[in-house]
Amino acid sequence: MSGASTHSAAAARKVAVIGAGIIGVSTAVWLQRSGCEVTLIDRLGPGEGTSYGNGGILASCSVVPVTVPGLLRKVPSMLMDPNSPLFLRWSYLPKLLPFLRHYLSHCSAEETTRIASALSAVIGDSLEQHQALAKGTGAEKWLVPSDYLFLYDDRSKFEADSFGWGLRKANGFSWQELDADAFKAYDPVFSQDLKFAACLSGHGRIADPGRYVKDLADWVVKNGGRSVKADVTDFRKEDGAVSGVVTDQGVIECDSAVVTAGVWSGPLTKKLGMNVPLESERGYHVELIEPSVMPRSPVMVASGKYVVTPMDGRLRVAGLVEFGGLDAPASRRPIELLLENISKAIPNLTWKETREWMGHRPAVSDSIPVIGEAPGLKSVFMGFGHHHIGLTGGPKTGRVLAGLISGDRPNIDLSAYAPARFA
Repeated sequence: MSGASTHSAAAARKVAVIGAGIIGVSTAVWLQRSGCEVTLIDRLGPGEGTSYGNGGILASCSVVPVTVPGLLRKVPSMLMDPNSPLFLRWSYLPKLLPFLRHYLSHCSAEETTRIASALSAVIGDSLEQHQALAKGTGAEKWLVPSDYLFLYDDRSKFEADSFGWGLRKANGFSWQELDADAFKAYDPVFSQDLKFAACLSGHGRIADPGRYVKDLADWVVKNGGRSVKADVTDFRKEDGAVSGVVTDQGVIECDSAVVTAGVWSGPLTKKLGMNVPLESERGYHVELIEPSVMPRSPVMVASGKYVVTPMDGRLRVAGLVEFGGLDAPASRRPIELLLENISKAIPNLTWKETREWMGHRPAVSDSIPVIGEAPGLKSVFMGFGHHHIGLTGGPKTGRVLAGLISGDRPNIDLSAYAPARFA
């Protein structure tokens, strides 16, 4: 099968997984089930990074990338609008420009269609993949099957998004269209200004994303794996293969290594002779603790490109995109905008406490995750670059990577995701 590992990986039993977010932990669970000895390595520990702060939605239908046709002409006005979901730290622009040129070169119908097809193969069955991953681990309690709704001011705004909905249809998704009265009957908590909804069944949500990942990691440890809090700095290479992972706590011996460190995967891939165009797509959330009302299902409010997800004792409002690199502190305006938006979407909403978060989604310049074996070096595998669909695609990505290592070859063509495209 195209994209499969070219060497016999079945004998590689001792595996170091670098990064303990949803993708790394998913990889570790499936590796352990195949009989491998697994060490999870993360500088913060499991579930402490982007996998803690995501929107919590198993958004199988999110196959439409940001780089849709027409984006290029919209960007200048969006950046000048303080109510736009797109933000830029202007001081970061010179460093961002090379990435941006590659990123925006994919804003064509042909490219968007190709990207959507690639994403669909990774996220299209997310609920089932999460159910298989979490079974028997103790993490199942956080997994909630649900609908997923896209909310619009009216039907005309939905119809203006016809290109994206056409891509969803082409990739096997269907939905129910709810006009004002039907949507109000479905969920009366939202503003009457939201007069149209597209409702997709067969999706899901995670009631506590950080705890979910920690519980999966705990299962790995309870079943003989290791979890090490350390910063990976390099790889030990012998005879064209990796034999150890170099950390600030010492060398961890391994037969195979897997790089699943999100946006921090970039510097590690350089150690392996690659130059992946990878940027932080900074995302924000606010959590409203003990809200006065709770939506029936997670929703995407299309006008503001943010999601509202019911969680355990709180409502999470997440989304927006900011390009500003890894080092700058969180900006205030995205947080303010999320609070303004949710107050408009759910009038009279009250809550006891507000919590704020900013994190780093790993954005590859062609919007397609990097999944597969590193070129030119045996026994190193990669799984990162999922933009805003890491939680959704984590279990499938982990299952594919574990299969490549254990010899259980996946039944999808991996050529679109091949790390070799950035060699």
